Amino acid sequence: MQEALDQIIATLGHKAVLTAPRDMEKYLDDLQGVTVTQPMAILRPANTDQVAAAVKWCRANNLSIVPQGGLTGLTGAAVPTAPSPSAIIALERMNAIREVDLDNNSMTVDAGVVLSKVQSSAKQAGRYFPLHHGGQDSSQIGGNLATNAGGNNALRYGTARDQVLGLEVVLPDGTIWNGLRKLRKNTAGYDLKHLFIGSEGTLGLITGAVLKLGAYP
Repeated sequence: MQEALDQIIATLGHKAVLTAPRDMEKYLDDLQGVTVTQPMAILRPANTDQVAAAVKWCRANNLSIVPQGGLTGLTGAAVPTAPSPSAIIALERMNAIREVDLDNNSMTVDAGVVLSKVQSSAKQAGRYFPLHHGGQDSSQIGGNLATNAGGNNALRYGTARDQVLGLEVVLPDGTIWNGLRKLRKNTAGYDLKHLFIGSEGTLGLITGAVLKLGAYP
């Protein structure tokens, strides 16, 4: 397995691949206190291409993939619990706000951006992002979308699903699906983004999103 680890280190870089127990410890701190199976590695890609490379590496080495965001969930879904060999893909380094489009009232972000950062960035631009819940200072947009988070404003504004215009997703074979559409009136065919929202990483890893912004209340 060391040869395989050397390969992914060469692809992602040394600081993106953690294998020492001390380095991996914080990624195994599930709030539910479930019994965690030690993963082969923690992979910390910095961009979508690296996520695709990580997924392909896991597939080639028969490793189960555990997607990880801000570790605010209470279901044990963000840590490996099955006995099969696995790797965690943590998106914390993908934390850039790619664009704020005030004409379109939208914001394009990496999946690892923390929810409160989206809220504050929208506010600085004179806009409002309504998704709001108790874990917003640590939960990441990718996790919020993968779980279709509800939160305190769901009755008024809808769940996380209702705040999205487009997605970017890495599929299980490592293919990148670019659905980062900002168009609001789109009647063309299937709305594929809704397959991934709420799927909890079972159909692909969300790496980017176009979010709707509104007027500040």
